[in-house]
Amino acid sequence: MSFKRVRYLFFLRDVLLLSLTAFGGPQAHFALFLDMLVKRRSYLSESDLIELHALCQILPGPTSTQTITSIGFRIGGPNLAYLTLLVWMLPAVSIMIICGIFMIIFQEMNISLEFLKFVQPIAIGVVAYSAYRISSSVVSTRTGFFLMIISTFTAFLFRTPWAFPIMLLVGGFATAFKFKQLEVEEKNRIKINWSNFLLWLGVLLFAAILGHFTQYRPILLFENFYRNGSLIFGGGQVLVPLLHTEFVEFKEYLTSDEFLSGYGLVQALPGPVFSFSAFVGTISMRDGNILSQIFGGFMAAAGVFLPGTFLIFFVIRFWEDLKKYRMVKASLEGINAVSSGMVIAATFLLLEPIEPITINYVLMIGTAFLLFFTKIPTPFIILGGLLVGIILQ
Repeated sequence: MSFKRVRYLFFLRDVLLLSLTAFGGPQAHFALFLDMLVKRRSYLSESDLIELHALCQILPGPTSTQTITSIGFRIGGPNLAYLTLLVWMLPAVSIMIICGIFMIIFQEMNISLEFLKFVQPIAIGVVAYSAYRISSSVVSTRTGFFLMIISTFTAFLFRTPWAFPIMLLVGGFATAFKFKQLEVEEKNRIKINWSNFLLWLGVLLFAAILGHFTQYRPILLFENFYRNGSLIFGGGQVLVPLLHTEFVEFKEYLTSDEFLSGYGLVQALPGPVFSFSAFVGTISMRDGNILSQIFGGFMAAAGVFLPGTFLIFFVIRFWEDLKKYRMVKASLEGINAVSSGMVIAATFLLLEPIEPITINYVLMIGTAFLLFFTKIPTPFIILGGLLVGIILQ
């Protein structure tokens, strides 16, 4: 066996270890990538990791997943990158599909899901804290603050899936013209290989056309999640308002209680938060048998993870030249501000169906308080709420 192949196998082993131990979302994942892949294994330099992470933050798709996939791309090209994606996402996706199946079984057997009642308000507390963390880190100008406030109200009032991409485009356009405030860099002519972009676009159009003519729900799920995965910037928290609007309010594939329970459970798992998509896909296939539910879960997961992967493969080849264009950098201010407003709106959207009783408000505020003032990991808080609910049940 060649040295390269051995190195690739060791890398995939390290990715699997991370997928089973990386709790806490993109910020925590970055620290673990730095420790495991840079300091301990030396797969790349610290500056390379920071730059790749920054690139993934400005592209749509799950940031942590794109970062670790792009590391695989740097080490072994597209083949290793796709294996990296599979190893990284599979454990969490599989667990969330199992959770979705058990929730369906419990409901069919009329087994009470009251043991999840504390997880739901805790999940809202997590979203609220995430909104604070995201907005405080990316919104630092008057323009950004104004866009964040406007997008918060817009996302709350216009609850249609098509409102969100329009908001993101408007936000990026609004700040792109501030590029004159940025330092001019010497630019080279950009040489672009369009193959991965055409692959991304081709899959998007093919899934939309096939879904339209077949109305086969797994294909529709793939198309829905592929579209959402092509529009989301940042971590899984930004995915919440889009999925809640589309699958709970618009299509009514699952209830708000089910949605919140699944989102709470994914917070207690290692790996990508975007694996929540597998839970939504599984529940959305509740009318079928267990195989169709599993298929729906994997189709949803594939839909949300693939577009970011195609786009990072497309951009990484000419990123060195692209990042020197000031208008590209300037547009990120508006995109990030709008994303922050969408997460703030998600907090209020998720709050609406929660029963207005004291214990729920205590749990929501208490969760945000613990995350803000202590170092207690989110999974421990979620598991604590789940344990108390089981005991009381």
